[in-house]
Amino acid sequence: MNLRQITIKDQLELKKVYFDSIQSLDENIYSQEQKRAWSSQAWDNPDFEKSITQGKGWLLSEKCIIIAFATRYPHDRIALFYCKGKFQRKGYGSKLLHKLEDEARKEGLEFLTTEASLISYELFLKNEWKIIRKQKVIINNNSFERYKMTKIIKFDNNV
Repeated sequence: MNLRQITIKDQLELKKVYFDSIQSLDENIYSQEQKRAWSSQAWDNPDFEKSITQGKGWLLSEKCIIIAFATRYPHDRIALFYCKGKFQRKGYGSKLLHKLEDEARKEGLEFLTTEASLISYELFLKNEWKIIRKQKVIINNNSFERYKMTKIIKFDNNV
């Protein structure tokens, strides 16, 4: 497994990971229509491209194939956090999350935020993130529930 920073050249392959990650989700949680609406955001939503081109991100690859990635955009928000279906629940998400947290801490950030899906929020909770509130968003006329979450990452040397 190889961990490296994302480059602009990775953009098409990251869209493929994003698409695979969403399409592999359990239909008991997200309907086929919801998954179609959500996965279209890689092409329809300009913030997706900004998260890759203007954000800071890392990817994991195996045998030169990208299997997972995560970005921060803006600097204090985890914007994209995706893993191909057959590689989910194997620790890759935690590795990426720890890398993003460590990098943000080195930059002097005190906290990070994210909007986590009904799937990913459990990973964030496991890694000591806190739920601020549940949110409802509309994507292509489909309603989605997600969690606004945060984590204080600053080390307190006085404790």
